[in-house]
Amino acid sequence: MRKKIFVLDTNVLIHNPRSMFSFQDNTVVIPITVIEEVDNFKKNVDEKGRNARQIGRYLDDLRKLGSLRDGVKTENGGIIKVMLSRKISDTTTDILITDKNDNLIIGTALHIQNTNSNEDVTLVSKDANVRIKADAVGLQAGNFETDRIDFSELYQGYKTIIAGEEKIAEFRKNEFLKNTFGTIYPNQFAILKNDENDENPIIVRYSLENDMFYPLRYYQGQEIFGITARNKEQLMSFDLLLDPDVQLVSLVGIAGTGKTLIALAAGLDQVVEHNNYKRLIVSRPIFPLGKDIGYLPGSKAEKFNPWMQPIFDNMELLLSGKNEKNDNDNGKIFGKKNAQLEDYLDFGFIELEPLTYIRGRSLPNQYIIIDEAQNLTPHEMKTIITRAGEGTKIILTGDPYQIDIPYLDSESNGLSISVEKFKNEKLVGHITLTKGERSELADLAAKFF
Repeated sequence: MRKKIFVLDTNVLIHNPRSMFSFQDNTVVIPITVIEEVDNFKKNVDEKGRNARQIGRYLDDLRKLGSLRDGVKTENGGIIKVMLSRKISDTTTDILITDKNDNLIIGTALHIQNTNSNEDVTLVSKDANVRIKADAVGLQAGNFETDRIDFSELYQGYKTIIAGEEKIAEFRKNEFLKNTFGTIYPNQFAILKNDENDENPIIVRYSLENDMFYPLRYYQGQEIFGITARNKEQLMSFDLLLDPDVQLVSLVGIAGTGKTLIALAAGLDQVVEHNNYKRLIVSRPIFPLGKDIGYLPGSKAEKFNPWMQPIFDNMELLLSGKNEKNDNDNGKIFGKKNAQLEDYLDFGFIELEPLTYIRGRSLPNQYIIIDEAQNLTPHEMKTIITRAGEGTKIILTGDPYQIDIPYLDSESNGLSISVEKFKNEKLVGHITLTKGERSELADLAAKFF
């Protein structure tokens, strides 16, 4: 069996510092150019800087076990070595007039291939252009895909079941139904139909504890902070959002499906109306996550406001609807008929927090909404979820087709990965929303672009 050598690009290590240990009993080569590039990031205070420092710690620990130049054996039987970088060739270097460091990394992999004819050499990079250039000079190149799922088969959180008239009648009579339909995940919903043409299906929710389907318990169409569900997907989402036993809810959907709006409505309902949580914390990644807001004049809130404008828009819609209801019912909040967002912030019911400052915090008894979660790496997602203290509920919303972070895509971002990895857990629920509700025009734009 031919041995394999993997040459790692800088972006692979920055994406996941432990990637160097992910190649089993094969040889991993890190060109010295990669070390130099990592060194440029080590003083940063963001996630990239933390990862750069962690790479240095890993390699320094390996150096204590032997010479990185000759190669150090790892626990899984592999070898990690650091190698001086090589040029591709004078001719090819003249042709490849783009990034010089990329060419040195490609040249190193090409040199290894030319001097190790009995081994398969692969350049691993998350940069598509580097992979294309490597292929052009005769190198095998691949993406780092350890944290990756098949997005076309992403778990939806619900399924349609043709149960037949007998099973439907049994459920209507008993208000429960034994699962005889194969594998169902915890908190998964089922749309029960008599037949394919049934236009009045029954929506039920699965309980893992006794392998039964039950009616929706927490949401039956009632108004939640001024709004109601407009379709089956939103209805199922509300049932998860209002369930205190489901501690992590992910809502995935294209623009205009209402995922952020219903998450905020449920959060306000649980915090303000029912006092089930101490406060509602709303956050979203600043591009990139962890990048400091800057040294502009103003408070943290004033600097953060431009990033939170989409949240403000949704909040104002919900609060205006609530204020109209208070006018009709002669109700008051904070002693006012028309409470503003600033009132909720001042009284501590709502906290708008940059993800930059969430590391190291412990957040018990909070209702936390992370919007635009598709822009998080799996490691960043782990950092956020591990902040949850006792009694805390976390809501993740996002559209994996709208990713702004380099080297992330619909199959490798933290939101998609968490949906797939957590689908077997009874503390977790998920819904994929597909029906746009913002406007007919917004629905068309999401569909055609």
